Amino acid sequence: MAAQNMEAAPVAVKLSAPHPAYPPRSLWGDAVRRFRRNRLAMFGFVCLVVLLFLAVFADVIAPYPYDKVNFSIVNLRPFQDPTHILGGDGVGRDYLTRLIYGARTSMLVGLSVPLISFLIGIPLGAVSGYRGGVQDFIIMRLVDIGTARPPLMFALFLLSVIGSGVGNVIVVLAITAWIEPTRLTRAQFLSHREKEFVTAARALGATERQIVFRHILPNVLTPLLVAFTFAVPLAIFAEAGLSFLGIGITEPTASWGKMVGSGVGNSIRVYYHLALFPTILVALTMLSFSFVGDGLQEALDPSRSQ
Repeated sequence: MAAQNMEAAPVAVKLSAPHPAYPPRSLWGDAVRRFRRNRLAMFGFVCLVVLLFLAVFADVIAPYPYDKVNFSIVNLRPFQDPTHILGGDGVGRDYLTRLIYGARTSMLVGLSVPLISFLIGIPLGAVSGYRGGVQDFIIMRLVDIGTARPPLMFALFLLSVIGSGVGNVIVVLAITAWIEPTRLTRAQFLSHREKEFVTAARALGATERQIVFRHILPNVLTPLLVAFTFAVPLAIFAEAGLSFLGIGITEPTASWGKMVGSGVGNSIRVYYHLALFPTILVALTMLSFSFVGDGLQEALDPSRSQ
């Protein structure tokens, strides 16, 4: 038959175009995008990058050594000498150089103090919050004792005993700053240790070490990171206050707080720049860290973002 001899016509199959592949989205990737949309946070971040750059490369950027004395520029006002744009201090040192090296001191103290205090507070808070019992009682009583003493007065007492200097200031401020990270870590571990994912991990045979480091600690890093960001300007302000009182950073090391104290004591109405410029830099640094902390808090908490 003719119908049997006819070849079957090919059937055209229209294949739909594959859907475009989108890269997987992660928590940290979304947080970075939300952080970049925050203009104040980005402004603070740029300011901090500039200050860190000055602190790290102060030896290259500064026009003069930080301890070089030139008696011809004693209390020289800004913009009177093109070789000393911001003038000189009461001893005869280039003020722009002192400000640049002051950034190194502030960044060193501001980052070291929270780092040491968090390295002390996180293990204590984790033990207190996860174990409870006698360990929790002992650690919290230590926290109560630390809370009862005035931090500034205690720091002044310790510095008067062991002496001034950058290293001593860092150690003393770290000793007085470990209480808040201990409290925060304890509260986070108390709220997470009885949650479903921890109970499930415990039921599957996970050890306490695995529960703490694999399940609880990654979930408490976000508030700890935000708290660390807010702790940095507090450390910078504490160092500036101690140096202002004359018991913090010793000469000839540059410190914004000591520069403010020297400027106030050297007729601020006449030589305004001695106190004005370091005050502006301290305020800008603290404001930048506050902006970055607020930006991180909103970026890592999607429910707060618009």
